[in-house]
Amino acid sequence: MTIPNKIEINGVEFAYLEAGTGPLVLCIHGFPDTAVTWSDTLETISQLGYRVIAPYTRGYYPTGIPENKSYSPVDLGNDVLGFIDHFSDGPAIVIGHDWGAMAAYTAANIAPEKIRKMITVAIPHPRALKPSLSGMWAARHFITFQFRGLTKRKFRRNNFEYVDEIYRRWSPTWDFPASETEQMKEALAQPGVLEAVLGYYWSFSSGFTDSNIQKLANGKTSVPTLTIVGDVDGAMNADLMAGTPYAFTGPYRYEIVKGAGHFLHREKPDEFLALVKEFLNE
Repeated sequence: MTIPNKIEINGVEFAYLEAGTGPLVLCIHGFPDTAVTWSDTLETISQLGYRVIAPYTRGYYPTGIPENKSYSPVDLGNDVLGFIDHFSDGPAIVIGHDWGAMAAYTAANIAPEKIRKMITVAIPHPRALKPSLSGMWAARHFITFQFRGLTKRKFRRNNFEYVDEIYRRWSPTWDFPASETEQMKEALAQPGVLEAVLGYYWSFSSGFTDSNIQKLANGKTSVPTLTIVGDVDGAMNADLMAGTPYAFTGPYRYEIVKGAGHFLHREKPDEFLALVKEFLNE
């Protein structure tokens, strides 16, 4: 595994990939993934005259594991803002997938003046999430991952083959190559990383009783936002998107990519990047 650049943000040593020069575009990955997921995005967006940075988020090797083992949406949002403060003299553009989308929503609610535009992928605004049988079934991993010992054993079995199972279930039409998940398996094999990655789900569960987390993660968002989701995403129900506009007070729209699953930016990079470039040019 290539070791990227490193910098300390909020007491954590972050590794990050970088391409280009110009205004900052920050790309935040989700689960189970690493910054490598943005390889196409880094190359394409940097050619448009942007400096594109994709960090490995807290706990994801080769980024360090925070001493306090805290992975709440507020922690993730503050990490986004820390990168913006370090690498940009003004507001930045943030692109977030999965947990990276949650980090982006929260960062935008904490300090909207620091984010010029936001693109969220595969995750609707948390304020718009409504309980339903289909939605609960798609997101059942939020519940099953709370069985900590069982989940850790399941991941470690047969060289983390469960990662492949997740990709197949969440992106059922994507015939992904073995190399797509190999970088995540290498990361999970490092000491403490599996617990850190699952810590996002453990912290999210405990955050339901924290009023500050709920306010910042679920508050209405004023930053201009484009949300992109796939219509065969096995981790969420695309029908949820119809109810998302009310969660925003600023300009907002969503796009549903036909035949794409949860990792749509990897499955259909041309369609994804066309939507991104259009939004950046608006």
